[in-house]
Amino acid sequence: MKVCIIDILNNDYFIGDISDKATLERFAGKVITDYGHVDVLVNNVLPPMKGIDECNYEDFNYALRVGMTALFYLSKLFAPHFSSGASIINISSSRDRMSQPQTESYTAAKGGIVALTHGMTVSFAGKARVNSISPGWIDNAYKDNDEADAKQHPAGRVGNPLDIANMVLFLSSDKAGFITGENICIDGGMTKQMIYHGDNGWLLNE
Repeated sequence: MKVCIIDILNNDYFIGDISDKATLERFAGKVITDYGHVDVLVNNVLPPMKGIDECNYEDFNYALRVGMTALFYLSKLFAPHFSSGASIINISSSRDRMSQPQTESYTAAKGGIVALTHGMTVSFAGKARVNSISPGWIDNAYKDNDEADAKQHPAGRVGNPLDIANMVLFLSSDKAGFITGENICIDGGMTKQMIYHGDNGWLLNE
């Protein structure tokens, strides 16, 4: 398996800003020159999180370029080069259905990914399966052992990167050959839990 990464951070394959059209074109060209085809495209990015009070016009558009436009354009660039049984996996967020104050740029980008996924599902019919994953609270450092954080999740713990990676691997495989157009929320059940003041220990801080 060969993994081709594009990131603004140092990596062994391609360093670049995915908000830039020419950078995406150079990256796609390098991948095809090096390997000739694409089996799996995983679109996993972190748009800036700013809200109504601080997010200006340029900030909001940058978040959309990073979170949605890059996803769309890379899929378009690779469209002629997807191998048989190819899979596109877009990483959204449980914020596609719930929010905190002052997070509009991130929420808009992640929420748009879900709609873009079902749009692409139809356009890529017969060429690639397209699905999205909406992670909830994921502790990237594997260090969040706080009892309260764990207990508020119906699953009894905070998530970790392997919870998402395992789903990516499944959706990439032939075992998921009849799954396309789906958004799969992996959040330990948090978005299924109704919250009322005084219920199950939930209290509103005034």
